[in-house]
Amino acid sequence: MKAIVNIFLKEGVLDPQGKAIHHALDAMNFEGVEDVRMGKQLVLKLTSDNKEDALKEVTQMAEEILANTVIEDYTIELV
Repeated sequence: MKAIVNIFLKEGVLDPQGKAIHHALDAMNFEGVEDVRMGKQLVLKLTSDNKEDALKEVTQMAEEILANTVIEDYTIELV
């Protein structure tokens, strides 16, 4: 089983990388992009076959080490 963890800055937290990407898109005449937020994705290959246990473990990982929960939110998808 794999766990996909998407980590992104919370609303209201300044995102200089997102702003730089947005500026570059504007400079290249890509219209219709209102805002850009930069994030990161981690793909974890797990040994567990139990979705409930896996979700609990990956949530603990995200809370303790993968995300800075003061300024970041995260989502977890098990596949």
